[in-house]
Amino acid sequence: MKLLICSDIHGDLDSAEKIIAAADKEAADKILILGDLLYHGPRNDLPKTYAPKEVIKLLNENKTRILAVRGNCDTEVDQMVLEFPILADYALLSLDGISVFATHGHNHNTEKLPPIGKGTVLLHGHTHVLKCEDFGDGNVYLNPGSAALPKEGNPRTYMTYENRTFTVKDFEENTIFIKKFDI
Repeated sequence: MKLLICSDIHGDLDSAEKIIAAADKEAADKILILGDLLYHGPRNDLPKTYAPKEVIKLLNENKTRILAVRGNCDTEVDQMVLEFPILADYALLSLDGISVFATHGHNHNTEKLPPIGKGTVLLHGHTHVLKCEDFGDGNVYLNPGSAALPKEGNPRTYMTYENRTFTVKDFEENTIFIKKFDI
């Protein structure tokens, strides 16, 4: 299975379109969205192409491909207009024998760890900053950055997962980093 992983679209139509186009080009089986789909939040600037109604339409057109977890800007009102579940605080995934705890990052992160075991990948967005760091007992923290509002000089990015390898790319298809898990 190939996943396209993204976070923090924040209602930006251009970013949502680029995510869907990247998923098509990457031939991703599923799109995992790590929260903050529609609303930009009071601490963020308004995205350049802020159009949440159009983002709703685009995401709903791709609902069978999307897995999502709840971000700090996502609410029950958002769930009323989206035709796929978005209100789970986390998802536990097993990817080719790799345990992955996928969440947004506002409740569970490297400072407030979820109950994860040795070797588990903690995958979250929220900070809008790319990360690939080892921590704890053989654990790895991965953050795909933000599709719409990157911070700390990062480009707008997404991540893929395939064959025990996580890869982060910008929308110009430049590879930013690769994390491979040895068999």
